[in-house]
Amino acid sequence: MAGSGWIETTIGEQATLQRGIDITKASQRPGKVPVVSSGGISSYHDTFQVSAPSVVLGRKGVVGSVYYITEDYWPHDTTLWVKDFHNNDPRLVYYFFKSLAPRIARMDVGSANPTLNRNHVHPIKVLWPPLDEQKAIAHILGTLDDKIELNQQMNRTLEGIARALFKSWFIDFDPVRAKLDDRQPSGMDAETAALFPDAFEDGGAIGKIPKSWKVKELGDFVDIKHGYAFKGDYFRTEPPGDILLTPGNFAIGGGFKGDKLKYYDGPVPEEFVLEEGDLLVTMTDLSKASDTLGYPAFVPKPRRTQYLHNQRLGKVLINLESPVNKIYLYFLLRTDEYRHEVLASSSGTTVKHTSPQKIKAFKFPCPDPSILQNFEEKVLALHQKLEANADESASLTSVRDTLLPKLLSGEIRVKEAVQALEAVA
Repeated sequence: MAGSGWIETTIGEQATLQRGIDITKASQRPGKVPVVSSGGISSYHDTFQVSAPSVVLGRKGVVGSVYYITEDYWPHDTTLWVKDFHNNDPRLVYYFFKSLAPRIARMDVGSANPTLNRNHVHPIKVLWPPLDEQKAIAHILGTLDDKIELNQQMNRTLEGIARALFKSWFIDFDPVRAKLDDRQPSGMDAETAALFPDAFEDGGAIGKIPKSWKVKELGDFVDIKHGYAFKGDYFRTEPPGDILLTPGNFAIGGGFKGDKLKYYDGPVPEEFVLEEGDLLVTMTDLSKASDTLGYPAFVPKPRRTQYLHNQRLGKVLINLESPVNKIYLYFLLRTDEYRHEVLASSSGTTVKHTSPQKIKAFKFPCPDPSILQNFEEKVLALHQKLEANADESASLTSVRDTLLPKLLSGEIRVKEAVQALEAVA
């Protein structure tokens, strides 16, 4: 049920697409202008070709991706960009393409490499709202996206604080160095400072370590369990089904990503159903640079379905007697030292692999249990806030994804959407 003023039209009549402009890595000069490819911002240059705001679609490689660009940029040859908005609201156009993303993804005309032809997109018939309703729809959906982005920014800050604390205590040994120089450790109370030694000793192959700390292997404290080889016949790209976690759900550098979810609607062995807070590591990586190999992520709070543990991931099981906790391990598994060991011991050419044995062989200077407990207490509050933000963002994303197709098809009106928005505010 479209509202008054809606018209039957085509995409090409409302948003003219133009192929992106080729630019090689070698020809790019240092600058702050984003180069937007089919996978998003891929690099930076000193010259822009298109003024913001703008909308970009993946043309080659990642067909069906859609980006709203808020700064002047260079559209890469692997994209299509909106050359003419025909006086429509740019953010509404972005959401319109987002609502059509699954359909656009199926319009792949490439043989080996997925490719999108703009001449196949332009004739698509659509219902189109008048400008005042465009702005209202864009405002509703934009409010949700802005809140989600704010939560993501807050979480990046919280992660940065926790990682900085871990690096200071367990990599750079700042409290030990301060006490060695007869200084009070910066930003640390006297009770916490008293937990750290005031000297170093030889740690063998890993160099100098704080006195009384012990060189340990991960395998002294944890085991790593492979996931299950779920049958491909039951894989789905959309619900219904349980969420089958893969390396694609790990961010570069560690952490969980909620996009690119895969679903599974077949039989599931109970032992491979994951619980909130389980710590996972990637055992396989398909990217050329092995971007996520070995990195960790916590399993988020389940929403309407359960998460499944597949064979490309390892589940970290901490020994009952271990003084090492999950919070500490999570940040240890994100360090450059650990990352170097995982890559150096990986196998495979096109697809990189690691194993429980190789991960468990990683050596590190293990601090006194009292220091580990103190670190956990300090970081746990940050981690809980981070999880709360992520949970709120998941709720907002669900609302947005529900409203998006209904608003842009005219199935529900703006007033109804506002009521739904107020219900989750």
